[in-house]
Amino acid sequence: MGFWKNVDKELEYTGKTRKELASEVNFPDSYISKGIARNSIPSADLALKIAHALKVPLENLLDIQIENPTAKQTEQNQLRLYRKYHNLIEKMESFSEDKQTVVNNLVKDLEKI
Repeated sequence: MGFWKNVDKELEYTGKTRKELASEVNFPDSYISKGIARNSIPSADLALKIAHALKVPLENLLDIQIENPTAKQTEQNQLRLYRKYHNLIEKMESFSEDKQTVVNNLVKDLEKI
């Protein structure tokens, strides 16, 4: 997968739009579509800014393998799940223990369906 496709994937996980990322990093939002079409990689400084804005290591966007890809993949999956369910986790933490029990029981009941 190319750099910009990885950016798109991370945007999906974070819930950000291309336009929001472009504004945050200060580049035209059309760069992403053009980058995907050309299968290109931005300059090093822009790539690093994008990685920081998405809160992911640059090597994730570049598809660089590390020494232990299984552990890294597990870590990435956990991070993506956390990002995806961050709001739900925060809500759950604010609930009393009784309310948390009710939600946990509801989830267990939904699993049975």
